[in-house]
Amino acid sequence: MSVDIQRHKRQAEEAAAFLRVQMPLQPEVLIQLGTGLGGLAAAMTGSVSIPYAAIPHFPRATVISHAGNLICGRLAGKPAAILQGRLHYYEGYSAREVGFPIRVLSLLGVRTAVITNAAGGLNPAWQAGAVMICRDHLNLLPDNPLRGPNVDEWGPRFPDLSQPYSAELRGLAEHAARRLGFSEVCSGTYACIPGPSLETPAETRMLRLLGADAVGMSSVPEVLTALHGGLRVLGLSVIANVNNPDNLAPILIEDIVAAAQRAEPRLQALIAEIVSSL
Repeated sequence: MSVDIQRHKRQAEEAAAFLRVQMPLQPEVLIQLGTGLGGLAAAMTGSVSIPYAAIPHFPRATVISHAGNLICGRLAGKPAAILQGRLHYYEGYSAREVGFPIRVLSLLGVRTAVITNAAGGLNPAWQAGAVMICRDHLNLLPDNPLRGPNVDEWGPRFPDLSQPYSAELRGLAEHAARRLGFSEVCSGTYACIPGPSLETPAETRMLRLLGADAVGMSSVPEVLTALHGGLRVLGLSVIANVNNPDNLAPILIEDIVAAAQRAEPRLQALIAEIVSSL
């Protein structure tokens, strides 16, 4: 095992040991909140908030609307941990570093991960504000969190990705949306690009030709880390805008954050309904 992987393993174990003492309970499910989606923490009961900066070896979230807190308590009656903010490849982190919080929580016994993000819509049939249940993804990052020597006790060298997003969890999400009367819930393929530059018209056309329904700059490293650790994964993307490559309007990050925040109450209700059904 290389020195880098040995260091990574030691740091993850030290962070997990720290959190075992700090957390009021052992979480069963983790929810990672994306751009503009940090408000779910208010729905937690009996919670403790731990800044990333206080957790040994945790990377720091540097992007606007990513608070950088790990919140542990109960959501819809279930022991849960919320990652309020995430890391991104474009911030200069490796894919392994981006997946580090997921790895630590997997060592704490979490077995279900709900990974959320705000994404640009590529499917012309959709509208801004829709929630996409991820069916599949395209990893267009030039990195993978599992690159390098494998830690066999964490997971297999070659994880199977024939079904990266749990069919059972996708079914629960669809049923939850129907119970809540949410009509703007769809299913599709998410593409992860490096960023931080947004897509050109030609890149938008390429992504649509590749089969992507939405595009963003996050989530896939965390999903791969979770799958490697044996977690079942649900991916949810808030469609912040819909890109028409033949008439591409300027895309501002402030607009994406604002659109995600407008959709956040529905996403929160959907996640709470899903978690209550686990």
